[in-house]
Amino acid sequence: QVQLVESGGGLVQAGGSLRLSCAASGRTFSTYAMGWFRQAPGKEREFVAAISWSGVSASYADSVKGRSTISRDNAKNTVYLQMNSLKPEDTAVYYCAAGSSWRPSGVMDYWGKGTLVTVSS
Repeated sequence: QVQLVESGGGLVQAGGSLRLSCAASGRTFSTYAMGWFRQAPGKEREFVAAISWSGVSASYADSVKGRSTISRDNAKNTVYLQMNSLKPEDTAVYYCAAGSSWRPSGVMDYWGKGTLVTVSS
């Protein structure tokens, strides 16, 4: 069992940056691939980024590629999402997830409750 708690969301102006964090409980954190997903108002949840258990491999949605970086610190049981050059369309609730694959189509087994990111124009 893995419990995930996101933090770092908030209100930012377009062009600004935010770093989201996700703290995980449990000794098995380092064995899971970790991902970030988001859900905008009135839209379905979508993949944002994911990283392998070792941190060597990562994948990104085209919409954030080049503007965002996912990373993890297994010693701290934490995964991060650094987002730069934020746009109003990045406004969403961002969810952290843990699963078996770092690929966009991978199935995630555990989910956090989310943190809201609002980007003003």
